[in-house]
Amino acid sequence: NQVILVGRLTKDPEIRYTADGAPVANITLAVSRQFRNAAGEIDTDFVNCSVWRRTAENTANYCRKGSIVGVTGRIQTRSYENAERTRVFVTEVVADSIRFMSGKPRELVEQES
Repeated sequence: NQVILVGRLTKDPEIRYTADGAPVANITLAVSRQFRNAAGEIDTDFVNCSVWRRTAENTANYCRKGSIVGVTGRIQTRSYENAERTRVFVTEVVADSIRFMSGKPRELVEQES
């Protein structure tokens, strides 16, 4: 399966490292739908994405809340049992590549000056 999304980050990327030391960043994209609902408004979907390795580090370093990014990846489903012993199902996009479509965040430009 393959998915391509373009949207804005809803918050700064959250990077962490696996036990093996592989970087992984979690992002949420706000993606507008291409049609209006019954009230005449455009709905927005919030899509969780996982980004791995060098792409995760670059995303965490160069993107901030509000950045526009294009994500190419695949949809993945998984489940786990939470602390209350309830089965939780998760659907997310595992990114193969990310294209940064905004300029550098202001704080990064100011740091380089």
